[in-house]
This record gives sequence, structure tokens and C-alpha cells, in this order.
Amino acid sequence: MEARDIIFSVVMVFSAFVLVYKIVYDYRARDPVIVMSAVILIGMLAILFLSVGERLRKMEEAINEKERSLRVSMQSVEEEVREKVDSATRRLNEVREDIVKRGYR
Repeated sequence: MEARDIIFSVVMVFSAFVLVYKIVYDYRARDPVIVMSAVILIGMLAILFLSVGERLRKMEEAINEKERSLRVSMQSVEEEVREKVDSATRRLNEVREDIVKRGYR
């Protein structure tokens, strides 16, 4: 969690408090339960956003790790295929040379 996210959450809760406080007390409802409920609701919403952000960050790290391991696996498979193709090519060249030698005899 970054400090920027926490600061944004605090500002969000504070602005919700001010907004609800002004709306409720301008209409003479004067009910602190409404104000506190709104602040708690916005606080929970801020925590939810932070939680979702953290989960997305963890998923991104997991995907990056899998991508790295996949790249390494692909490189090893590529090396194996290259070795097999090289050995098959060498064998074909040997057979071709053998056939050419027999043709000249």
C-alpha cells in the first residue's frame, strides 16, 4: 500500500464527513447518526478500494513470475529442439555425403 493511497482515502473520508455534515445540518435534521453512518460507509468504501488495489498488485506479480518461468521454459525447449535439429541435419549430411561417395565409385 502506498502512502498516496492512504492519503486519498483519508481525504475521501474527510470530504464525505464535511459534505454529509453540511447537508444534514442545513436541513435541520441534526442527526449525528446519519453523519457517522455516511463517514463509516465512505471509510469502508476506501478500504475496499485499497484492498482491491492490493489484490490486483499481487495478481500482477504472480502473472509476472509465471511469465518469467514460461520464458525460461521456452528457452530450454528451444535449445533442445535446436540440438535435435542440428544432430538430425548432421546425420542427413553424413548420409548425403555417403550417397555422393557411392555415386562416384
